[in-house]
Amino acid sequence: MANGSSENPLLVLREYQRFAPWNLRDLTAVTGALLEASGVRPTNAAAKAKLSDRTIRYYVTRGIVSPPDGRGTSATYSYRHLLQVLSIKLRQMEGAALSRIAAELEEQTGDVIERRVAAALGDSLSPPSLLPLRNPEAVRGRAGQAIHSWTQSPTPETGAADPGHAPAATKWHRITVVRGMELHVHEDHPMAKHVGRAEAIADAVRLAVNRILMSGD
Repeated sequence: MANGSSENPLLVLREYQRFAPWNLRDLTAVTGALLEASGVRPTNAAAKAKLSDRTIRYYVTRGIVSPPDGRGTSATYSYRHLLQVLSIKLRQMEGAALSRIAAELEEQTGDVIERRVAAALGDSLSPPSLLPLRNPEAVRGRAGQAIHSWTQSPTPETGAADPGHAPAATKWHRITVVRGMELHVHEDHPMAKHVGRAEAIADAVRLAVNRILMSGD
């Protein structure tokens, strides 16, 4: 299932880093949604099994996934944990045995794992605002609340919010690039912290647009 975006999958994947840390339930929900939307067809029973909290705990016990910060209900999981769990499940979907996956992860750096996960998900990788959570209301942590808020908020791309839900508060920064062209930056986007340098941003966008126009493509 393609997300309809021409963005680099690696950059889309990195958007999820802003929502870390997660509790176990939210990590399971977000990872599961990403896998369901991946379009990768499992080749064995282990990969077909739905991801659960117990599955992630098992990976931690086996030493395949790094231990979380904290213990019990206060345990939290980072962006690195998201990448590790995604990597395990995607490799299982490709038919790799868990023992082989464990050996691979032990030899790979975080950057390598990140790139491989992004490549495996490709165009099916949904940005946080479009992540198809099965039950967004049940996800109470930081990630779930933010994603649920985005999916219910009007944006320049999606238009009005679902009338069945009250629209969440949202803010867009508008930067004039040239006459007839504006750049809209959502307050949750990393670029939002640079909006004070609007002219520098506009110059960079103008340069990129001019290159496209001059290329004739």
